[in-house]
Amino acid sequence: MNMTTGNRDAMLALGAEARKAAKALALAAAEQKNRALNAMAAAIRASAAHIAEENVRDISAAQSKDLKDSFLDRLTLTPSRIEAMAKGLEDIAALPDPVGEVMTHWTRPNGMVISRVRVPIGVIGIIYESRPNVTADAGALCLKSGNAAILRGGSDGFRTSAAITACLQQGLREVGLPETAIQMVPDSDRASVGLMLEGLGGTIDLIVPRGGKSLVARVQKDARVPVFSHLEGICHVYVDKAADLHMAEKIVLNAKMRRTGICGAAETILIDSAAPAFLKPIIRTLIDAGCAVRGDRAAQAEDSRVTPATEEDWSTEYLDAIVTLGVVDGVDGAIAHIARHGSQHTDSIVTADTATAEKFLREVDSAIVLHNASTQFADGGEFGFGAEIGIATGKLHARGPVGLEQLTTFKYQIRGAGQVRA
Repeated sequence: MNMTTGNRDAMLALGAEARKAAKALALAAAEQKNRALNAMAAAIRASAAHIAEENVRDISAAQSKDLKDSFLDRLTLTPSRIEAMAKGLEDIAALPDPVGEVMTHWTRPNGMVISRVRVPIGVIGIIYESRPNVTADAGALCLKSGNAAILRGGSDGFRTSAAITACLQQGLREVGLPETAIQMVPDSDRASVGLMLEGLGGTIDLIVPRGGKSLVARVQKDARVPVFSHLEGICHVYVDKAADLHMAEKIVLNAKMRRTGICGAAETILIDSAAPAFLKPIIRTLIDAGCAVRGDRAAQAEDSRVTPATEEDWSTEYLDAIVTLGVVDGVDGAIAHIARHGSQHTDSIVTADTATAEKFLREVDSAIVLHNASTQFADGGEFGFGAEIGIATGKLHARGPVGLEQLTTFKYQIRGAGQVRA
C-alpha cells in the first residue's frame, strides 16, 4: 500500500519530534518521570468513562467483522482493566529508575576507573494489535527507561488507544516533559507500519511488535532496525510421574483456560508415560471446563471425547479453548518434544522430584521455564517489572518479559588522571 506524500511527511515529522523528546527524557530526573507517571494514572481514572465509551465503539465495529472471542477479549477494557492500567502506571513509578545505574565498575592497573552504565536506547516503535492496554504499558515503560515511544496500535482498537494516549500526554504536559515523548501514529494506514520498519528516516532505534503471527513475521522479515519479538507462544505443561495430581490439575487448568488468548496460555499438555492414571482426570478437568482436547492414541483411549491430534496440532498456537495432549517417556521425552515443537517462549514442569525439576529448568531452551507454576505467569507484571512491553524469545540483549532494564543499553564511562597509552 502506497502512502501519500502528506502522510509520509507527517510520519517523518513524528519521528523527528520523538528524537528530540528522547534527548530530553535521557536527561530527565527520576522524580520528574515518576510524577508524570502518577499524573497519567490520575488522568486515566478521570477519563475512565470516556475510554470505556471509545472501547465500546471499537468493540462494536470489531463484532461486525465476526472475529474470534479471544480477539475480542484482548480488545475489551472492563472497568477493572482500566483501573489495572492506572495502577500499572503507579507501579512503574514506584520501581527503581534504571537510567544511570552503574552495572559494574573496576580499576585498571594504570589507575583508570571503568564503569558500565545503563542508558536509554532512544526512540522505540511499538506495533501492536487489539490490545489497547499496551498503549499505557508501552508508553509508561519507555518513559521510565528514558525512551521516546511511537505507538502504532491496530485499527480495531484505534479509538481506545487514542483516548489512552491523550491521558499519557496530559501527564507529560503537567510535569513539563515534552508530550511528543509518547506519540501515536495518527491513522490506521498500513503503510505507516512499513515506514516504521524502515526506521522512520533514521529516527527509530528499536521495534517491538506485539500481535499475531502474521504481524510479527512481517516485522521480523522487513525491519531494518533491531527487533524484540516472539513469533508464537507454543507453551507446554509437562506433568511428571512424581507430580501431585491435584496440583497438576489445578496448574493445567489455569495454564490453558485462565485466558486462552494470551501468549502465555498453554497449548500442549504432556504427561509422563509412567503415570497413566493421570490421563483420565486431567482430560476430564479440561473438557469439563469447556476445553476441546486433541490427543494421541493414549489420550483417546482414556476418553472418547478426545479427538485425534494431527502432526500440525503439536506445533499450533490455538489462542482458544483447544489443547493438544499426549504421553511422553519421562522428562527426557518432554524436553525432546518441546525442543521439536515449542517456540522457546514458556514451558512448565509439575513434579515433586527436585532433581527432575532442575533437569527440566536447565535443559529446556525457552525464555521462561517454570516448576510447579502456571505458564500464565509469563507476564512482566507478575515478574515484578510493573508491566511489560512484550515477551522476547531471541537470545541477544533481552529475553523473556521486556521491562525497564531490557529497554536500556549501556555505555562505558572511563575516569582517568592524565593517562596516555604507550
